[in-house]
Amino acid sequence: MTPRTESLGIIGASGFLGRELSRQASAAGWSVCGYSRKPRQPGGPVAEWRIWNEVPDFAGVSAIVNLAGEPINQRWNSDAKRRFYDSRIGATGRIVRGLSMLGRTERPHVLVNASAVGIYGDRDDEILEEGSPTGTGYLAELCQAWEDAADGIGRLGLRVIKWRTGIVLGKDGEAFKRMLIPFRLGLGGRLGSGAQWMPWIHITDLVGGILHALNLGSTVGPVNGTAPEPAKNDEFTEKLAKALNRPAAIAVPEFALKWMLGDFASALVASQRVIPRLMLDTGYKFRYPTLDTALADLVGEGKSPVAVS
Repeated sequence: MTPRTESLGIIGASGFLGRELSRQASAAGWSVCGYSRKPRQPGGPVAEWRIWNEVPDFAGVSAIVNLAGEPINQRWNSDAKRRFYDSRIGATGRIVRGLSMLGRTERPHVLVNASAVGIYGDRDDEILEEGSPTGTGYLAELCQAWEDAADGIGRLGLRVIKWRTGIVLGKDGEAFKRMLIPFRLGLGGRLGSGAQWMPWIHITDLVGGILHALNLGSTVGPVNGTAPEPAKNDEFTEKLAKALNRPAAIAVPEFALKWMLGDFASALVASQRVIPRLMLDTGYKFRYPTLDTALADLVGEGKSPVAVS
């Protein structure tokens, strides 16, 4: 167990992922320091709150997890793209400035910086591991810039982990809640051809994997934060509908997605068969390794998870 004296700074501690990370980290023995734009009182798993500003204070923090990032599930107009950039590359730049205010021996020893599987682009059935080449397109380029910005933190002497997150499934996640609405109404269905691979992960394993990587002390560079069994969109659709005991006969063609969502539609039909090779090879045991176990927990009868390595 991590000693209580170890302090984990979480940027985005009040968000969907940050709340679960705070809970699991505190239970594992970390002292959690959350960062927020507004002053907050300590409480629950967060022992201390600090202001998130242009030069954040990282004094006394042993490790940092940066979860900041404007959600991409919206129309990609010019204003949204500016927010995407500022909340990712801009936030990483703030971390550099804050760390630069500390002496080398005073700085945290490790940073987990959020990234996304979007960095691989649209790759059909190709198996994508951490050593696979990155892809092309707007989202891939945004993620690459995000990871490049994190390299600046590595030059300050920190071990840097670039956490490439897939679709996060969790009861409190807004994206998952919105996904459930049409399915509960019997209006769910595949997107586009349905043949595209969807790299997903249960929030419990996403957070568990981050803490696993922090505690190892050797993990560095890109890590695929996804479940070991990605699913195609039509399989995901079928299993979600079955878990809810609803039909899933209404397909949404790609042209309709583009009409409704603009460029964001390209992210929904991109195929990324991502495998979490580093998580598996370093011995992380998934509590929800399959889509069946994840959906049973989230919308089904709550079957007991089976941990696998």
